[in-house]
Amino acid sequence: MWYEKYLKEYEDKVVLVTGGAGAIGGQLVRCLASNGTKEVLILDDMSSAYPWNIPKGTNVSFIEGSILDDEILRHVFKKPIDIVFHLAAHFANQNSVENPETDLMVNGLGILKVLEFSHLKEIERFVYSSSGCGVYGLESKMPYEEHDISISLYTPYQVTKLVGELYTYFFHNLYEMPITNARFFNSYGPGEVSGKYRNVIPNFFYWARNKSALPITGTGEETRDFTFVGDIVNGLMAMGIADSAVGESINLGTSVETKIKDLAKMINDLTQNDSGVIYTKPRDWDKKKNLRASIEKARRLLGYEPATNMKSGLKSVDNWFDSNWENIKRSAEF
Repeated sequence: MWYEKYLKEYEDKVVLVTGGAGAIGGQLVRCLASNGTKEVLILDDMSSAYPWNIPKGTNVSFIEGSILDDEILRHVFKKPIDIVFHLAAHFANQNSVENPETDLMVNGLGILKVLEFSHLKEIERFVYSSSGCGVYGLESKMPYEEHDISISLYTPYQVTKLVGELYTYFFHNLYEMPITNARFFNSYGPGEVSGKYRNVIPNFFYWARNKSALPITGTGEETRDFTFVGDIVNGLMAMGIADSAVGESINLGTSVETKIKDLAKMINDLTQNDSGVIYTKPRDWDKKKNLRASIEKARRLLGYEPATNMKSGLKSVDNWFDSNWENIKRSAEF
């Protein structure tokens, strides 16, 4: 596979993953741990993660705590950390509209603190999880190219994800910190528990398994660039090592659009849910009818190539729900 050339570079590394108990962070930790990384540190406050879903391994250490807590950060950064993957975040759009101050604290002050500690540690690479669904605006042209960002945004989450990129560039420009920004597009896959502020795919699976109609906000003709978590993790692994990624923001998507009504049908078919769909009005902040990433830069700089299509990706999620259904039912919060 295209990313395998990067894996051996992690063998002597100590890697910190903030938000490493979450859906994407957890898969990243498992990939790092299973490919011989010397030590993987997880820092997570468990605000949107669950003990049963925390990655485990002989080379994995879990620290429960907040990126806003200086004492916790001092404790974590006593370790000989080489690479930081910063995935901890206040997620996501609706949550940020309802809780804008918390969003600013976690996504703004939080990344600033982690960058400050990383700077003092003189780390080899800082990889930040930004949002391709957030930093591009209505005036940005599809497929979204990395230079075509917007400052006319619609939610605090979109604002603070862009702020995070601005802070990484500040540390890169002033201190020559080797940073790179990964712009995720509609990540989905095993590991994401359903809930009020979670993404559409785990929520559709939850409702479908309960034999409920799947609620579509809008007409169903809206499209998203759904990207399997394994492909995003492969991109992150490359960004943590490739010299070509330093000082860059890079889309991690598929450049394929899927209609929400087609997504709903695929999930209803997989789960044998006959309840169909219901349509509700769009949320006030949800202005982007279509999303599609350009991944040419990722291909050029990393060799990136997404390998999982929607059919096989959704089947993987369905299997994960099968294996973890009792835990998911206990943990899902709506």
